Amino acid sequence: MATTYNNLYLDTRARLRKAGVEEAQLEARELVCYAADKSREQLYRDMSLYVSAELEKRVDELVQRRLAGEPVAYIIGEWEFYGLPLDISRDVLIPRTDTELLAERGIARTREAGEGARVLDLCAGSGCVGLAIAANVPTCRVVLGELCEGALRTCKQNVRRNGLNARVTCLSVDALEAPSSTLWDFDVIVCNPPYIPTGDIPHLDGSVKDYEPHVALDGGEDGLDFYRAIASKWKSALRLGGVLLFEVGMGQAPDVEEILARNGYDNIQTAQDTQGIWRVVEGAANN
Repeated sequence: MATTYNNLYLDTRARLRKAGVEEAQLEARELVCYAADKSREQLYRDMSLYVSAELEKRVDELVQRRLAGEPVAYIIGEWEFYGLPLDISRDVLIPRTDTELLAERGIARTREAGEGARVLDLCAGSGCVGLAIAANVPTCRVVLGELCEGALRTCKQNVRRNGLNARVTCLSVDALEAPSSTLWDFDVIVCNPPYIPTGDIPHLDGSVKDYEPHVALDGGEDGLDFYRAIASKWKSALRLGGVLLFEVGMGQAPDVEEILARNGYDNIQTAQDTQGIWRVVEGAANN
């Protein structure tokens, strides 16, 4: 019996659900769109049309890769974050909804800083946070700082893809080292650093441990290496009153608040994500 796009989508969703995939609906849609080379709108328009046997086979191969543990974002090479389409490579972490709070707080802080605000996204990965800020605050300028060459390539592709070349630059930057004298006078520094304790990495879900770059996960023995280094070494890159915002892992907020306090930041505050986890810690450089 001939299969329609709708049947193919429903069948794919059912297979993913049965395997315990949380976002089965979203992932099924993305896999079918990718296999058929269609946008979401085109897929919804064509739901009643019949598909070829080749397409069914292609979707089946993609689903098998997903069921073997490979994340959808790596299979299709792109993902959406804060409404922006982003290229995704195996050199970068897949942007997660957890991180949208960092983007949201970064946008609010950048707006507060006023016209011409300068923003640095440190440990930028795909560039998702810095690009979300640039896209939502049209008067700001953003630097995406990243050490990994492959990630930096992905950042550059995403700047181009979202038409933000005029206001966003990409630089090779080591977050664990003090900034060069050219990196200074930022109003806002946002950072989603590696924060998984080294010993926890072997116990992560296979889709993370086996596919995502360990260099973007490993935060040292207690997971706090990057927070300590950045809070102390990068304060000089903030203008007086400038704000440093960190994403933190579950249960890390009190330690990171203390690190900021120890390094002389004030107005320290922490925000909860939609799951009720204390996810973003921020402090101002007022001395």
